[in-house]
Amino acid sequence: VPASMVVIGGGVIGLELGSVYARLGTQVHVVEFMDRIIATMDSDCSRELMKSMKKLGVQFHLRYAVTEVTPSKSKVKVVAKSRDDEAKRLTWEVDYCLVAIGRRPYTDGLGLENVGISLDEKGRIPVDKHLQTSVPGIYAIGDVVQGAMLAHKAEEEGIFVAETMAGQKPHIHYNLIPGVVYTWPEVASVGYTEEQLKERGIAYKPGKFPFRALGRARASMDLDGMAKVLADKETDEILGVHIVGARAADMIAEAVALMEFRASAEDAARMSHAHPTYTEAFKEACLAATGNRAIH
Repeated sequence: VPASMVVIGGGVIGLELGSVYARLGTQVHVVEFMDRIIATMDSDCSRELMKSMKKLGVQFHLRYAVTEVTPSKSKVKVVAKSRDDEAKRLTWEVDYCLVAIGRRPYTDGLGLENVGISLDEKGRIPVDKHLQTSVPGIYAIGDVVQGAMLAHKAEEEGIFVAETMAGQKPHIHYNLIPGVVYTWPEVASVGYTEEQLKERGIAYKPGKFPFRALGRARASMDLDGMAKVLADKETDEILGVHIVGARAADMIAEAVALMEFRASAEDAARMSHAHPTYTEAFKEACLAATGNRAIH
């Protein structure tokens, strides 16, 4: 009999670990309070990843809130209720329950009060635009300050602080720090999501290309996924790139580099990409965004 697990939270960590256990043969149930998984990323990424994880046998229960977790010696009982219908409940008796409903800054017991630093309502250390705390000469970076809890974000901030101390004037484009979900297929994203552009009233042109139509993906049999490019409707500047598929974590670097130089979708589309490679999907999505001109 395969092991069973309930994962509470359909965010990055829950899906990464849930997919690992699913591949090892565990029957995995993901319970998510929001309307979709990886809710902060582009909705096309949510759809593609969910479709792919369902093929692993993962079952998703969206718009459900966990109300009870009762462990015994060998099992754990989990109860969740529907957001849409108070009377509708789901109950599981499983081997394991993984709680993955978010992270919090590790600031307990640091003795910050001894130097006069107080925390914000989320337990983070407030900093100014130079990442300096309220106490001159003390800086804070990474997971204890606001922003994405990402290793590479912390790395950039560490360099930023060192350069600031050395009298330089560095800058970080926070909107251009990529985010990655290390499932398989991988999910990688940088810049604005389609939802954010709609919220801000920014006119845009979307371009999408499926991995299924990509030579390299067909050769490696990694057919799940897509590349999506969002470009400014007037200037064609690339505003967001969202990739689900094999090697997406590496592919996103090209998008970051081009967006740092404020490239247009047409600029990217006119650059030669080796064939067959995964990065051709990005080029094709840029062609699609420029004027619906994807060639495959």
